[in-house]
Amino acid sequence: MQGKKNYQEKLFINFRLSDHVPADNFYRRLNEIIDFRFLYDETARYYGKEGQKSIDPVVFMKLILAGYLENMRSDRQIVDTLRLRLDIRYFIGYSLEEALPCHSTLSRTRKLYGEHVFKELFKKVLKLCILNGMVSGRRQAIDSVYIKANAAMDSMQEKAILADADSYGRELDENEEEPVAMTVESDSKKKDDEKKDTDAEKKSHPTAKTHFSPVDPDARLSTKKGKMPDLNYLGQISVDTASHMITHVQAYSADKKDNQCLPGMVAQVESNLKENDIELQEVVADTGFSSGKALKTLEAMGITGYIPNTGSFHYEHEGFIYHAEGDYYECKNGNRLTYLATYAEKKRYRLTKKHCQGCPFKDTCIGNKQEMAINETIYRPYFERMHTRMQTRKASRLMKKRQSTVEPVIGTLVGYHAIKKVNSRGIDQANKCLTMAAIAYNIKKLLNFKPRRIHENINELKKGITEGICQAIAAIAYALTLYMSFDTKIKTNNWQPINY
Repeated sequence: MQGKKNYQEKLFINFRLSDHVPADNFYRRLNEIIDFRFLYDETARYYGKEGQKSIDPVVFMKLILAGYLENMRSDRQIVDTLRLRLDIRYFIGYSLEEALPCHSTLSRTRKLYGEHVFKELFKKVLKLCILNGMVSGRRQAIDSVYIKANAAMDSMQEKAILADADSYGRELDENEEEPVAMTVESDSKKKDDEKKDTDAEKKSHPTAKTHFSPVDPDARLSTKKGKMPDLNYLGQISVDTASHMITHVQAYSADKKDNQCLPGMVAQVESNLKENDIELQEVVADTGFSSGKALKTLEAMGITGYIPNTGSFHYEHEGFIYHAEGDYYECKNGNRLTYLATYAEKKRYRLTKKHCQGCPFKDTCIGNKQEMAINETIYRPYFERMHTRMQTRKASRLMKKRQSTVEPVIGTLVGYHAIKKVNSRGIDQANKCLTMAAIAYNIKKLLNFKPRRIHENINELKKGITEGICQAIAAIAYALTLYMSFDTKIKTNNWQPINY
């Protein structure tokens, strides 16, 4: 007989939330392994003793964390999803009849708390990963990613306009009673007329040097090869090569270079690991992180770097040999290019034209120039040591390891943990978003981790040895069988060897 369901609302129900959330549910397990109560002490400084009660700091952090775990950037979307998810309600400790927090409360609270609150939660999760044996810490791979800012390209304005306006205003104040002010005004108008033809072109092709966004002044116009320019932040990510766990993240301005961010990143990674009695020994990164200052910092910290040298460094200058003992270059004809002076972190070596008279290589070397000069970086010894290190087989292996370690982690953060675009404005807020995404990633790795116990490893080893012995015995038995069979045939056929 065909069934038909008739739904009717009940006036009273007996419902317990914990009975409807399975024991193996992700959020139930997360609630059991992480104690969020430390957040009360970390956030106490942001509240007074009077007035209305705020949202519970633990509830706030759990809601934000759930958003990054579920790949939701919008605070409104987090609250809307919460209405339909019993496991998230159980995670934050809200029963069915309790009113949920407003999405604007999440935004205001995120702005209220300092970065240290989010960093402390990151360190707590990292410590749990280390205690479970998931982080070796010996070698770290570092890479960067552009994160879209919460501002549109249409909001950008030209910096020169504001600079002219400020300058004009200052001159008016200084010359308030003098007729020169009228001259300044007319000059300004003339400049505006001269720029009128080029304004449209500048607006259609803005650059980071000429334009900025008043909506998010910390965002910078930047672009990646093969992509359109956009307002971005630069996210730096450090990943443990042994376990793919994130050991540190940091948001920087997008006009920063990777090599400028490297010293600060390495110092923070070393600090995070040292808090858990782990020593950082090696850092692996791509060419973008190479610079003299960065390499010098790594050596000063006692850390071995594996970073391909930048293209601006020339290990050899064709036709010239460098002599470190005398600090000079020697040309093909035996003439010396001696040290002249140091300018802007570059040492200049020079040979005047009079020394090149009668040289057979003059036309292809100095030509019609008055002198032959070589500009060499003051960090040459650091680049040379790195060049030598990068020729080893270990360096080649580690570069492949870096590519298969940190790049997939970045792809996961962007695709599955809501940092393709930040939902707030300002570099401090962007840093909080990136930190929460890293926490969500590490938590997923932590909950999916299955530790291998020592006795399990021993049993597997015994099993492997036993199977190996059995295979060896079977092979010996098979060989003996073949031998006996061959011997029997020889005796049966009265086979005799032929003597020549």
